[in-house]
Amino acid sequence: MINPLHAEYYADHATWHRSPIVENVQIAEDTFRLRVPCASLAERIVPGQFVMIRIARRQDPLLARPLALYDTYHEHGRAAGIDVVYLVKGKLTTQMQRCRAGDEVEIWGPLGNGFSPSPVEHLIMVAGGIGQTPFLALGAEFLGRKTYGLPTRNVPAARRVTLCYGARRASMLAGVDDFRQAGFDVRIATDDGSQGYHGLVTDLLRQTLAEPSGSGSSGSELSGSELTGNRRIVCCGPEPMMAAVSAIARETQTKCQVSLETPMACGIGICFTCVARVRDAAGAWDYKRTCVDGPIFDSEKIEW
Repeated sequence: MINPLHAEYYADHATWHRSPIVENVQIAEDTFRLRVPCASLAERIVPGQFVMIRIARRQDPLLARPLALYDTYHEHGRAAGIDVVYLVKGKLTTQMQRCRAGDEVEIWGPLGNGFSPSPVEHLIMVAGGIGQTPFLALGAEFLGRKTYGLPTRNVPAARRVTLCYGARRASMLAGVDDFRQAGFDVRIATDDGSQGYHGLVTDLLRQTLAEPSGSGSSGSELSGSELTGNRRIVCCGPEPMMAAVSAIARETQTKCQVSLETPMACGIGICFTCVARVRDAAGAWDYKRTCVDGPIFDSEKIEW
């Protein structure tokens, strides 16, 4: 019998590292990409999981912050460390933006359950704000460009990966070139119309779902029946946006996973500050800890 208190992704399987920063570079307005060497963590982490990070030898702020895997990087043919992307918003990230190569951070993980590796023809990613961060690795995995996990996850290649990415203005779009270079079909929406579609990212999602056919990342054509019958949405961003995406998924009978951005204090299931209301098979809901029961949930199970 499986012990529900010891799932394979729970914190007792995480590793702790004190590592020097390799890079801490600005990639958009108030947005930075941090690179940290941690080979034993990098070789096990999968898309959708996260790590807890704090600046070493500082007591203020005392608590770490959860940051999703952006991607792993390799040296000599093996995973050597990870990249995370963060938005400067609070005390820790304000201090973190001032860190330079060689400064040390404390990092532990991998934490959380990660996105499903189940096969799909068309993977549609919907991101708002800083919510694009979990999707670079996931899309690269589904396009067959990279592998993750130990043992390596067996993910059949999708024929198309679309990123619908919304931000308030063009200057806040982070990593767009990374997604395009990885082979994603990237669609942009901005609130002020400064780049891409002038409006909501959910409008882009509706347009994508309404398409009868489209070119796969490899240039192949998908029939309307294939796009309609074998597609999945993954979503991350502000909760109202995710609730709207969940409603669209229900309306169009499209499977959808959401990556919750619930604030966390410990990241390992002790403090119960990151609870979300999640429905069970009978339709009743109870509180689940985002850090250990998620952060990835079936959108239909969330009590928005």
